[in-house]
Amino acid sequence: MKHIVVQGLTLEYRDYPATAEGRPTLLLLHEGLGCVSMWRHFPEKLAAATGCRLIVWSRAGYGGSEAYPEPRTPRYMHREGEEVLPALLAALEIERPLLIGHSDGGSIALIFAGAFPEVPLGVAVMAPHEFVEDVTLAGIREARTAWQTTDLPKKLARYHHAQTERVFSDWNDTWLSPAFRDWNIEGYLPKIRCPLLAIQGEDDEYATMRQIDAIAEQVPGTQLLKLAQCGHSPHRDQEAAVLAALAAFAAKFRVGPTF
Repeated sequence: MKHIVVQGLTLEYRDYPATAEGRPTLLLLHEGLGCVSMWRHFPEKLAAATGCRLIVWSRAGYGGSEAYPEPRTPRYMHREGEEVLPALLAALEIERPLLIGHSDGGSIALIFAGAFPEVPLGVAVMAPHEFVEDVTLAGIREARTAWQTTDLPKKLARYHHAQTERVFSDWNDTWLSPAFRDWNIEGYLPKIRCPLLAIQGEDDEYATMRQIDAIAEQVPGTQLLKLAQCGHSPHRDQEAAVLAALAAFAAKFRVGPTF
């Protein structure tokens, strides 16, 4: 694991080198309870399937990354997309990334692509959110029950260690707060200019297909992939299909030598 200081905080990351010339750099953005380690072997498989350099990091407060000193606000994904991600790219000296985000990470990628339309080569999102749905809140309430009644805290502690309780409460409390009910990032979508791939499972327990259909309606040329027998984590539930789709998407882009 490597570490980098971004906006005064030390963040953990892994950097998989390119194995083919002229391929873009992929940045992998994790979900609301995720971190580098929770991707398991998916990053190395994706790097191998695409030949691209791939960087995956834990956002502040997740995994082994230093936490923000202040409480989370309903605009926490805006902060990541508009402030932290540009600072991370500058620190890593990456100019034109291909962003791949899951859940919260997908929403952050969309915010970034709308705020800085000239920067990303492309964006691929898996189970992103652009607005709050009743099914989302129901799923998050069920997660709270699981936190209180099962070994979920112990499982998450394998990845987040001493930060586990804050990781869960920041995510769960924010999404269930009255202030978050009107959260919406659809205003960023018409500003996106890069190619976009949106993936979602038909059995997603946190969203309906309206989430990615809304992207396609507002970003011309969006490619949709709707997967059967797939929940909120397409890269786990339908790994082979997702790897194939992402490899085909990444193959559309050519850049200067990356070795």
